[in-house]
Amino acid sequence: MIKEFKEFVMRGNVLDLAVAVIIGGAFGKIVGSLINDMLMPLIGLAMGQVNFSELAWTVGEASVKWGMFVQTIIDFLVVAFVIFLIVKAANKMKKPAPVPAPGEPNTKECPRCFSTIHIHASRCPNCTADL
Repeated sequence: MIKEFKEFVMRGNVLDLAVAVIIGGAFGKIVGSLINDMLMPLIGLAMGQVNFSELAWTVGEASVKWGMFVQTIIDFLVVAFVIFLIVKAANKMKKPAPVPAPGEPNTKECPRCFSTIHIHASRCPNCTADL
């Protein structure tokens, strides 16, 4: 069982996911600080000394903090835009897969699960075997 667990953990996609989660958490803190400590004070200043974190509606005894909600939306939009730019840059750096000449096969068989996959695939989408 320990050997199987080691194989599972050492697979490329598990390690990549772990690294992505750790970097994503750190990146989220950076973007959160950018929004809370730099952008929102400037936006509040431009709107006439408004502190978004304190804006709220009071309904009975409940406090609806709509200012924090606006701040969270801006935080999400900045993160989404930065991730979009990173993915766009990564896609530009990838080489396009060579196009097979007419008449050449464009599929192959996975040696592990025997399913039909694209000729340029480096990993089987069905069994995740490295090809």
